[in-house]
Amino acid sequence: MSEILRVGDAVPDFKLETFEPSKGDFGEISISTLKADKKWTILFFYPADFTFV
Repeated sequence: MSEILRVGDAVPDFKLETFEPSKGDFGEISISTLKADKKWTILFFYPADFTFV
């Protein structure tokens, strides 16, 4: 079972495949990379594409 996160909790590290339209290429991003670069990050999760949120 997954750990439940609450507002203000630290997010566990994870990696995501990304697509950069300006480069026309795929890449990868992780929470640890964003933290190391001191980037602000907002995570927003929704049920699925093409559903009403």
